[in-house]
Amino acid sequence: MVDDTQLSEVDRQVMAALQLDGRAPWHLVARAVGVSESTAQRRFAALRERGAARVIGVVDVLRCGLGVPVLTRVSCRPGTAEDVAASLAARPEARFVAVVTGAADAVAEFVVPTHRHLPQLLTRDLPAHDQLTETETFTVMRTFTSAHDWDPGLLKPDAAALLRPEPVRPFEDQVWERPPDRLDDLELAVAAELGEDGRMPVKELAGRVGVSESTVARRIDSMVERGCLRFRTLVEPALLGFAVEFMLWLDVEPAHLDSAGRRLASRPGVKYLSATAGRFNLCGQVSLRHFADLYRFTTDVVGALPGVRRADTTLQLDTLKRAWVPTAPEPRKERSGR
Repeated sequence: MVDDTQLSEVDRQVMAALQLDGRAPWHLVARAVGVSESTAQRRFAALRERGAARVIGVVDVLRCGLGVPVLTRVSCRPGTAEDVAASLAARPEARFVAVVTGAADAVAEFVVPTHRHLPQLLTRDLPAHDQLTETETFTVMRTFTSAHDWDPGLLKPDAAALLRPEPVRPFEDQVWERPPDRLDDLELAVAAELGEDGRMPVKELAGRVGVSESTVARRIDSMVERGCLRFRTLVEPALLGFAVEFMLWLDVEPAHLDSAGRRLASRPGVKYLSATAGRFNLCGQVSLRHFADLYRFTTDVVGALPGVRRADTTLQLDTLKRAWVPTAPEPRKERSGR
């Protein structure tokens, strides 16, 4: 894992700019950060080479009818959490996996073809059954905000507005109750290439999929406008100065679920938030700058939400996978002495 003390303020601001718009032209990134275009490009290239940052295109599986996301909490036998999490991360259905501490030992997000595939995943396909003591799964019903939308707040408002002119609305507000939007073969091919490199130039992308540059550009714009394709900047929050990351699990009275979800999703630090079916019906991921901030977040933010009957927090100790992509492992010497 890249040492955050090696990153300059310019490095962090370049990553923050790309977090706001992963495919923004370099001249806009440079203007937002206050450096030359060549400097912005060079800094990102160096960070990517070191494994500190990467931009990918991500297809919205719900919007495109490609699957159903589910969150699974796993409790393990003592001393087995890391091995279990590694086994979960190896599953092709796993989009996110982390080792946590609290009422669970690991958390995973899987994408399954339909709800009917859950029994197979949970009873036959989960690895290391002899190391598991309990599993609990929550099916995502509605997403209020996702990591694609997160603003780490490292740029001044006028600079951030260059990359994201308008506040991000909850995605489902724009497509609520619309049928899935199926991608054709060309769109799937374009999305697959962008899934490897979200900043791939249109000329190179056109050559890879065998069509004209204008056709590729139109298809990208169309997929983005339809909500099928979004761009995600993969960067560990610690590199941006956020030392604490945790999963938040809330049991909210149904009458207050929508208002509580919207209010919580608007808070700085909330990277992901979904309404789910299960014992907890509001599940999210939060990044904070300092461990001391966790207390105030619990009392002032969670405590002020309407209708909360129960709250649970699981701190992330080690994240193995984000947006389908394995994260860089920590050096073994840093893990010794746990």
